[in-house]
Parts: sequence; structure tokens; C-alpha cells
Amino acid sequence: MREPIRLSALSHYPSIWVFTHDSIGVGEDGPTHQPVEHLATLRAIPGMTVIRPADANETAVAWKVAVERRHGPTLLALTRQNVPTLDRSLFAPADGLERGAYVLADLGDGDPELILMASGSEVSLIIEAGLRLAAEAVALRLVSFPSWELFAAQDQVYRESVLPTMTKARLAVEAGVSMGWERWVGEKGAILGIDRFGASAPSEVVFSEFGLTIGNIVKRALLLVR
Repeated sequence: MREPIRLSALSHYPSIWVFTHDSIGVGEDGPTHQPVEHLATLRAIPGMTVIRPADANETAVAWKVAVERRHGPTLLALTRQNVPTLDRSLFAPADGLERGAYVLADLGDGDPELILMASGSEVSLIIEAGLRLAAEAVALRLVSFPSWELFAAQDQVYRESVLPTMTKARLAVEAGVSMGWERWVGEKGAILGIDRFGASAPSEVVFSEFGLTIGNIVKRALLLVR
């Protein structure tokens, strides 16, 4: 599909491409069915807007964004896994997706010393990890980051309001290759990704073996702030 996707971007067609099975969660099907590098290669296409929503509400907003974009194609990267629908009485409204990345919540007291950011199904992981870190007296910010392209199109004031320059400790979590996240985590941040092909095992085993667990996110985050 890369050729027609690329052609739609080159031609500025308002195509909508919908993909599923977005990560190593399809463990039993083996590495051939685990698109660890696909998000990075799709994000590399000029004129393409890639959106990887975190839950049902973000998906609804993502579809709205895709329908309204008339000057180029939009690609929705969805998951087949069961992910929780975020409680929007506790977290910011899903329409923050329209701006590419947005603050879900600030946890703990004072200005955030740490930012946890993720896209798609990994957002629920950073939320649980964030709650644990807050219980350990870490002040932090949770950021849902469904679209690099939409966020990059925002003005500097908005981008600074989400990712303040003063907060150097940043951890990005995504079930795919880490390439590209450097732009958002900065020189003193870290990326928890998968820079190799997956493995054939049940999804929970694969996620555990590759460190995409709440416990490992907490561990990696503490290394950045302590």
C-alpha cells in the first residue's frame, strides 16, 4: 500500500487511510504481523498526517479531523487490542487530539519535573505509571501524543504549553521503533520503544519481554529524575 499512500500525499488528495493491528500486540502471529517500523515510515511521507488515537473518544475526534482535512491525506493507526476508554472527568477532553498532542493531566504538587508521553494503546500504560510515580512524590505531566504532524503545525506558544522547555526529563513510550521521538524528548529525555522485530508469543508476554510494562516505565522515569 505504500505506493498509493505516497501518491495520495504527493497529489494532495484528501484520502483517509485506516489501518489496524498497530503493534506487537498481535503476538501469536509472529514478527511478520508486528509493524514495528511502519509508523516511522508513514510519518516520513511528506504531506501525510498520521494519527494514532488512544481510546474510543480520541478515535472519534481523529475521524472528524480526517474528514475535515481537504488538502492532503490522513492515516489512522488503530489497535485491535482492548484498551480502556479514558475517564474524561479525570483527564482532559479528547478534542485535544485536534492539536496533535495535549496535556491529559498534571499529577503531584508543583511544576512537573517529568513528562510522560505516548500514543495509541501505550497512553493507558503511562497513565498507570504516572499514578505510581505521583504516589512516590514525583510531580509529572501526562501527554497524549497522537499526531506529530498536527502538533508540529501548532504555534510555539501552544507547543511550549504542552512540552515546557524547562522540563528536561521526558520519556516517550511507543510500541514501535524509537526513530523520530528524539525531536520531542530532547537531549536529556529517553525513549521506550522497540528497535527490533517482535517475537511470537501471547501479547502480554511480548509486551513484558520488551519492557512495555507499567513497572518498567516507572523504572525508566525514575532514572531521569533521581
